Amino acid sequence: MNSFIIAGRELRSLFLSPLAWTMLGVTQLILAYMFLTQIDYYLSIQPKLIGIPGAPGVTDLVVAPLFGNAAVILLLITPLLTMRVISDERRNKTISLLFSAPISITEIVLGKFMAIFAFLLIILFSIALMPLSLLTVGELDYGKFLACLLAMALLMASFNALGLYMSAIASQPTVAAVASFGALLLLWIIDWAGSNSETSSHLFEYISIMRHFDNLLRGLINSTDVFYFVLFIAGFLVLSIRRLDNDRLQK
Repeated sequence: MNSFIIAGRELRSLFLSPLAWTMLGVTQLILAYMFLTQIDYYLSIQPKLIGIPGAPGVTDLVVAPLFGNAAVILLLITPLLTMRVISDERRNKTISLLFSAPISITEIVLGKFMAIFAFLLIILFSIALMPLSLLTVGELDYGKFLACLLAMALLMASFNALGLYMSAIASQPTVAAVASFGALLLLWIIDWAGSNSETSSHLFEYISIMRHFDNLLRGLINSTDVFYFVLFIAGFLVLSIRRLDNDRLQK
């Protein structure tokens, strides 16, 4: 229960700052432009696709690329959302007050995680409205569309969990943001090292967050990919809890 109270307070404070509204506006503007560009591209090649049996439809050529572009933008903005979550408490010397409150470290971490995730879900909802607008002129592959939504939700939660951990170990929000972006970028491109070498490393492919995200984005819902994201999220949340627990014991 305390986690929901903390989440509500953090979410309200987030929307009181211009950062949240700026991110919402800029994200929607960029993605709307990319969405319209993909529609224009689809319309230009549609006559060629008519005579091809089993040709990709609007979901493959418009919706999936939209969510792929959204993932890149989230890679940039999520560290800005998570950088202040805990490191700001440490910088402002208020983390001792947080530790002395009658709530557990687990509730604190989960509350802050849920606040950022709720904001990211608002972004996801606004992104989902774009493909749904196509229902007025055509049809969507609902299976692939739901797979894209699942992929984005898991990716958002993963970015959030890692950013929260970086905020827990950093003393300055700027350091947390840079460290989060660097770690996420490394996990995004790490499978390139395996694919570009003569002996492709399956370890790099499994660690890469992009590989699992792309599988879900194509509509291939595999338990391995889902388990990867669940383990990723739970792992960094546990690390954040352990870090703050150690900090409280030292106070």
